[in-house]
Amino acid sequence: MQKRHLVPVAVAITLAVPALAVAPASADSAPASAQSKAAAPAGSRSLAAYLTAGGVGFDNNPFDYDIVTAAVLAVVKAKPSSPVALLAQGNVPLTAFLPEDFAFRNLVHDLTGKWVRSEQQVFNVVGSLGIDTIEQILEYHVVPGKTIDALTALRSDNAVLPTALAGKTFTVDVLKPLPLIRLKDNDPNAADPYVNLFQLNLNYGNKQIAHGITAVLRPADL
Repeated sequence: MQKRHLVPVAVAITLAVPALAVAPASADSAPASAQSKAAAPAGSRSLAAYLTAGGVGFDNNPFDYDIVTAAVLAVVKAKPSSPVALLAQGNVPLTAFLPEDFAFRNLVHDLTGKWVRSEQQVFNVVGSLGIDTIEQILEYHVVPGKTIDALTALRSDNAVLPTALAGKTFTVDVLKPLPLIRLKDNDPNAADPYVNLFQLNLNYGNKQIAHGITAVLRPADL
């Protein structure tokens, strides 16, 4: 497997941002200053509802979540009892780390050696891996039972997070002095994803929360 040739654009931009640049990414995200004072999240909107609120489809925006949304829907349709279906159950606390669309394009390049332009084509290649493989990849991006907001993540250096994929974990690596968050997965030959500090606390205020990441987490050495 070739090493990911990924330039984490959002992280590079963050290098120019002073101190704790943790502004939420969406209108329903709470300000970072309010998060430390907030009570435990009580809302029950699911991440599936959040991701599909603007409709489902592919576009030319590399920084949203069309491909991972399509993958979640495909798995839930094929395997309704899959742990991935927890993303549609808003009363179940969990944290998801969502690869942005360009992260899947980089994964496809690593797998095939080719750059695929359209999101539909990227999804088609991902789909060719088989529904069971897609399910396992998605499960590895979900931390069940925990609502981990941005400030909690920044205080969790070296935390080992259990995922919905049985027996598989990844490690939180907080890089200082700048508050960059790297997630160390199980593929030692590929660059680890960074949390996009401009895509934090998606669906904030609910029991299910998500953060955007710059690459696809790998549960095994690909």
